[in-house]
Amino acid sequence: MDRTAAGWLSGFVGILIFSGSLPATRVAVASFDPVFLTVARGAIAGILAGGLLLLFREKRPQRGDLLPLVVVALGVVVGFPLLTALALKHITSAHSTVFIGLLPLSTAIFGVLRGGERPQPVFWLFSCLGSAIVAGFALIQSDGTISPSDLLMLAAIIVCGLGYAEGARLSRKLGGWQVISWALVLSLPLMLVLSVVAMPETLPSISNPSWLGLAYVSLFSMLIGFIFWYHGLALGGIAGVGQLQLLQPFFSLVLAATLLGESVSWGMLAATLAVVACVAGAKKFAKAAPPLAQPALSA
Repeated sequence: MDRTAAGWLSGFVGILIFSGSLPATRVAVASFDPVFLTVARGAIAGILAGGLLLLFREKRPQRGDLLPLVVVALGVVVGFPLLTALALKHITSAHSTVFIGLLPLSTAIFGVLRGGERPQPVFWLFSCLGSAIVAGFALIQSDGTISPSDLLMLAAIIVCGLGYAEGARLSRKLGGWQVISWALVLSLPLMLVLSVVAMPETLPSISNPSWLGLAYVSLFSMLIGFIFWYHGLALGGIAGVGQLQLLQPFFSLVLAATLLGESVSWGMLAATLAVVACVAGAKKFAKAAPPLAQPALSA
């Protein structure tokens, strides 16, 4: 298996894991406050990540890596989990899931700005078309209205795209699982303190499904999924492999239908086929001229 194919395979596994994030979050916020859920998942994942770094005796990041790691932490450890949890207090996981289809465009744009990638123009056509399909599907599902929760999801997409792109750029230097692990460890002290402050007084009354939701987003969404995802982005390219995110809404919708009893329409299936075609087209045209020199953040 060549480098690019391995990157796409690893990215696909990451997307499958991430597909359960919003349904699991939706279940968890039924009992947990969004702020506590965000800091608790970060604290749990941070402790595990620290253990992995110690076990494999990983070298500490250089000083110039600290600010990019902060960007990763703000995007994927704090920003995306908190914004989606706040949104999922008021909308269903099926509704919020379709916004995830906009992540490829966000990731690709930040990949160009931060990673120096230069995909062919046709790539942008497929990327915009796929994102437009998902956005149109979201508007149809919500009767053409934009709610505050929709705006929270859009903000989540922006910060997550930045975190994905910055993490992928760092993965080429530090390694995929090392990037998310150091980002988690960097934010661990704050997550631990806030977890104690925001801890609910009624822990014994928390339902088992909510505990399972917290466990999933802490172990899989916050750590294991990123190991595969950042590795895939680093091997196959941020803009190219990032298009696999177009498939995530529909995997998530299947899980929402299975776990939460939400319905799946024929229109949803038709949109899935169209998005798969866009992913295939984007993959074909992801490669282009040699990338521009990569800009670097400095501490």
